[in-house]
Amino acid sequence: MTIAIANAVSLLGLNGQIVKVEAEVGSGLPSFSLVGLPDASLSEAKDRVKTAISNSGLEWPLRKVLINLAPASTKKHGSSFDLAIAVSVLASSGQIRQLDPYSIFLGELSLTGSVNRVSAVLPSLLAAKKLAITRAFVPEENFAEAKLVSDLEVIPIKNLLQIAAMLGAKNVSVPNYEPPLEQQVTKTSPSVLAPDMADVQGNSLAIWACTVAAAGGHHLLLVGPPGVGKTLIASRIPTILPPLTHDELLESIAIRSLAAKTLTAQWGRDLADLSRAFEAPHHSASAAALIGGGMANPVPGAISLAHNGVLFLDEAPEFAQNVLESLRQPLESGEVSIRRSNGSAIFPAKFQLVLAANPCPCGFALGGSQKCSCSASARTRYQAKLSGPLLDRVDIRFVMAQSSKTATEPAASSREIRERVIAARKISANRLAKYGLSLNSQIPPKLLRTNFRLDNQVAQKLNFALQRGTISQRGFDRCLRLAWTIADLNNHEQPTKDDLDGALLLRGSDQPLGVGI
Repeated sequence: MTIAIANAVSLLGLNGQIVKVEAEVGSGLPSFSLVGLPDASLSEAKDRVKTAISNSGLEWPLRKVLINLAPASTKKHGSSFDLAIAVSVLASSGQIRQLDPYSIFLGELSLTGSVNRVSAVLPSLLAAKKLAITRAFVPEENFAEAKLVSDLEVIPIKNLLQIAAMLGAKNVSVPNYEPPLEQQVTKTSPSVLAPDMADVQGNSLAIWACTVAAAGGHHLLLVGPPGVGKTLIASRIPTILPPLTHDELLESIAIRSLAAKTLTAQWGRDLADLSRAFEAPHHSASAAALIGGGMANPVPGAISLAHNGVLFLDEAPEFAQNVLESLRQPLESGEVSIRRSNGSAIFPAKFQLVLAANPCPCGFALGGSQKCSCSASARTRYQAKLSGPLLDRVDIRFVMAQSSKTATEPAASSREIRERVIAARKISANRLAKYGLSLNSQIPPKLLRTNFRLDNQVAQKLNFALQRGTISQRGFDRCLRLAWTIADLNNHEQPTKDDLDGALLLRGSDQPLGVGI
C-alpha cells in the first residue's frame, strides 16, 4: 500500500510548524500504531479515529496501520490532529484520492464521525499561510474565525463522511449540505444596559483622567475610598477606546483562540466588530495566571488576553508582591517570553494597565465621612505593595473624591468621548509617524528634550517642581507626555500652561496612596 501524507499544524505559543501525518496501511496482523512524540490526548486519537471511520460507513483497514507524525523530534499535543490522521488512513487504504500537499486538516473527531471544534484555529492558519499552505479544512464551528485569514481557501467540515466525499470517496451518500452562511449583522441601537461612561455621575475629573489615558495610551492608577466608583469607571474604559484595526483584530482573536476561549460568547454576534479586551483577574491570581505558563505547551495569561485592550487590577495592593512585580518587564517590552525545555513561547502583551486601590486596608486614610481604623504599620505595609519601579511606569495617578449624591450634571456618553479620543489619536499619529510611533506615551526621553521640547515659559512650573525635588526625572518625562496628549485633546499645536497644569494634576504625587501624610 502507498504512504499517504496529510498536513496538520503544531503550535508553540503563536508560532507554528507544519506536521506531516504519514500513514501506511501495510501487510501484517491488524494493529494501529501512532509514533512521533504524541502527548496523552493525541495518543487517544487511535480509538477516536478508528471508531469514527467505522461509524461513518467507511472501511477501517483490517491490516497493520502505522501513523508517523513528522518531524518526530517535536512533541505534538492536542486533539486537532484527528482529522489529518483519519484522511491519511483513508488515502493510504485507497478509499479517497491522494492528498494535496498544500492543504491542512484541523479538527477533532467524535465517535459518530462528526468534526468538533478545536482551539487555536486562527493562529494555526496564520502560521500555515506563512508556510505556503493555500487550503484549510476546519470544523464548521471554527469557520467564523478561520475565514478571517485572507488569501486562504477555508472549507468548513461538518463530519468525516462529508470530507471523504469531497476527496473522491466512491459510493458515499452524503445528505445535501449547505456551508454556514456569512454572518449577517443587524445594526441595532445599543442596549440601555450596555456599559457606558454616562453611567458615571458626579466624577467629571475622573472621566477626564480616563479620557486622557485613552487618548495617549497612558497607564492609570485610581485611588479612593470604597464606593467612590473606581471599578465602575475602569470597566467603561474599553468603551471609549478606538475600534480595533484589522491587524489588531487578528492578534486578539488568535490569542483568545489559543487560550481556548469561545469567541462568539465573548465577542458578540460579529467577529469583525469586536470591542477591545477587558481583563480583570481576581487579586488571588498567581503569576502564571497573569503572565501565562503551563508545562510543555504554555498558554497566554491575562496580560496577553488583554493585548490591544485593558488589564484592570482591582484592589491592586491585595495582589501578591511577586505578581505585581512580574508586570514590570511586559510593560516595557510589550511582550512576554515563556521558556520551556522544548522552546520559547512569545506572546504579545501591549495592554493598557489600569490599577485601582484604596489608600489603606480600611480605605479611609485620606479622610472622608469615616475615620481610618488602620495602624501606621498596617498602612505602610499596604501602601508599599505598589513599589516605586511599578508606579514609575504609571503615567496617571489620580485620587478620586466621593461624588456628590445630588449631582445632576449629565455625563458625556462613551460615544462622545470615543470620538474625541479618536480625533486626538489621529493628531498624535500624524505628528509621530516619522519617528515610527503613534501614541504620546511611546515618546522616548530623547525626543521629549529635543523635537518636543517645550518653551521655557510654558515649562516653568514643571522645571521648578523638578528643581524642588517634588517630581522625579522620570515623572518629569511622564508629565511632558501627558501635556502633549491633553494638547491633542484640546486641539492645540503645542502644550500650553493650562495643558501642563492638567498634566501635573493627573501625574499626582510620587506617593499616590498617601505614605507619609
